[in-house]
Amino acid sequence: TINEETVELVQPYFEMEDYTLQHGKKVCGNVAGLLSWTQAMVVFYGVNREVLPLKANLAKQEGRLKVANAEKEKAQAELDEKQAELDKVQAKFDAAMKEKMDLENDAETCKRKMQAASALIDGLSGEKVRWTQQSKEFKSQINRLVGDILLCTGFLSYCGPFNQDFRNLLLKDLWETELRAHKIPFSENLNLISMLVDQPTISEWNLQGLPGDHLSIQNGIICTKASRYPLLVDPQTQGKTWVKNKEQDNELQV
Repeated sequence: TINEETVELVQPYFEMEDYTLQHGKKVCGNVAGLLSWTQAMVVFYGVNREVLPLKANLAKQEGRLKVANAEKEKAQAELDEKQAELDKVQAKFDAAMKEKMDLENDAETCKRKMQAASALIDGLSGEKVRWTQQSKEFKSQINRLVGDILLCTGFLSYCGPFNQDFRNLLLKDLWETELRAHKIPFSENLNLISMLVDQPTISEWNLQGLPGDHLSIQNGIICTKASRYPLLVDPQTQGKTWVKNKEQDNELQV
């Protein structure tokens, strides 16, 4: 209940020289207590005059803070709700992106397979002509097979003792003429060597010491393919060397 007027009324007393706690104690202890109380209340009034607006402002700010906190909690609730929705959407997005990547990978794999298949088809389309031609050649070769086998067996059975010129005479001039006369089909320019032996075997024979000319290779074929045992007339000892090397692993006794 103290107001500014009351403070002004007691102010002159405070300015008196004997209005002190020491003088009050000299008079009476109660007077000293009352004096101290009046001074304290004036000080309290001065402080409270500054504090009251602060308290009012504090209460006002606390009210605003309460409202702000309520709004914050409401906003936080909305944020949590939206965050939950965002998490769901993000999960759907991640799943969709994963599916997209899987589809893209599958599409890329399918594309590579398609390109490989297209390249294979293109390559096979080019082979079709060759295969068709080969098929016709095989049919023709089958028709000529009887005559070719006759020439090969005649070569193995009868050409061994003779040189290259006489072998050609037998094959070209005599036997092929005889086949034509009996209308037996055969291959023109028949290659007896490729018919009776493959190239890797010839290479192996060469490594074992057999010369690489046609006559020597024909002799090697006769030695290995004929049913009768071979008799080698071998003044240069090339055949002997070849036979020893060839049969070394079979423990040939010489």
